[in-house]
Amino acid sequence: MRTSLIRTVAAVGAAALLTLGTACSNEREGAAGSDSADGKGFAKDSLIGVALPSKTSENWVLAGGLFTSGLKDAGFKADVQYAGASTTVADQQAQISSMVTKGAKVIVIGATDASQLATQVKQAKDEGAVVIAYDRLITNTPDVDYYIAFDNFKVGQLQGQALVDGMKAKKPKGPWTIELFSGSPDDNNSKVFFDGAMQVLKPLIDKGDIVIGSGQTDIKQTAIQGWKAENAQQRMDSLLTSAYGGKKTLDGVLSPNDTLARAILTSVKGAGKPVPVVTGQDSEVESVKSIMAGEQYSTINKDTRKLVAETVGMVKALQKGDKPTINDTKSYDNGVKVVPAYLLPPVIVTKQNAAQAYANDPKLAPLTK
Repeated sequence: MRTSLIRTVAAVGAAALLTLGTACSNEREGAAGSDSADGKGFAKDSLIGVALPSKTSENWVLAGGLFTSGLKDAGFKADVQYAGASTTVADQQAQISSMVTKGAKVIVIGATDASQLATQVKQAKDEGAVVIAYDRLITNTPDVDYYIAFDNFKVGQLQGQALVDGMKAKKPKGPWTIELFSGSPDDNNSKVFFDGAMQVLKPLIDKGDIVIGSGQTDIKQTAIQGWKAENAQQRMDSLLTSAYGGKKTLDGVLSPNDTLARAILTSVKGAGKPVPVVTGQDSEVESVKSIMAGEQYSTINKDTRKLVAETVGMVKALQKGDKPTINDTKSYDNGVKVVPAYLLPPVIVTKQNAAQAYANDPKLAPLTK
C-alpha cells in the first residue's frame, strides 16, 4: 500500500494542508491511454512545438537543448521556445499560438503560469494538435491530453523526510525549530511539493516535535514569487531578524529547490548563524558542491535527460498513431479533468549517496569524488 494524493489544482493558493486518500500501488500502474488524442498519426517530419518557461534553473536550460537535438534525431522539425524573463505569461501564450499557426502536430508545454494557458491549448486542440504538459500540469482546461513529470508529490515527501533525518543526525532529540519555504504561486508544482512535504512534517508539528519559529505555515506566507533567489534571501533575512534574535537557533529549512536553498544559506551565513539542515531539488552543480562541502543537506535528482527522452518517446508513439505509455490515470485532476500521466521516480541525494546517485552523470559524477 502507498498513500496517494488526488491532486486537485483548480485554484492557486488553496489551503496549504493536503487532503489524503489511500490506495493500493496498482492504482498508479498500468498502460491506460488517453481517449483525447486522435490516434491518427502524422508525418515523420512534422513540426513539434516545445514551449518552456524562462531559464530559471539549470534543468530548464538543459531541457531546451535536449528537446532540440532529441526531436531532430527522431526526424521531426523542432520549434523550441523559452518565455522571456518577465513574470507575465504573455510571451508563452504568443509562442504557443505561433506554434499552432505553423501547424505543429504536438505541442509540449512547460507552463510559465499553469492557469493562464486555456485559450492557447484550446486553439491547439481545435487545430488537431496533441498537447503534452511537461513537468508542470496545465490547469482549468479539458484540452490537455497528457502530463509527463517526475512524481512531484513524492518529491515533497522525500524533502520532508530528508529534513527530519538531517535534523535528527545533528540533534538526535527534538524539538526542532524550522522554517518553511515553497515555490512560486503561479507554478502548479509548488503546492504539490509543499503538500508532499507537509504529509511528513505536519504530524510532527502537531505533536510539538517540530516548531515553526516564525509561525508562518500557510503556503501563501511561504511562497517565493518567480522562484527567484533574491526573494528567498529577502524572506530569510526578514525571518532571521524577526524570529531568531539572541540565542534562538534554527535547526532546519524546507526549501523546495536548489536555487532557493543556496539563497537561504547565503542569508543564514550572512547573519552569522549556524548552518541549518536545508533541503533542495534539481541537482544543480553549485548545490551538489555545497552538499559535498557539508552545507546544503540534500537535493532531489530528477534526471532531465530521462524526462526529455520519455517525452520524445511519447511524440514518436503519437506520430505512429499509437497511444503513449501511461502509468497514472487517477492522481492529476487539473480542475476540469483527470489528465493521464507518465511519472518518473525522483531520487533523494545527500552527501552519503551522491556518488552512487550521479555515477552515470558526466557533469555531476566528478563533483562527488
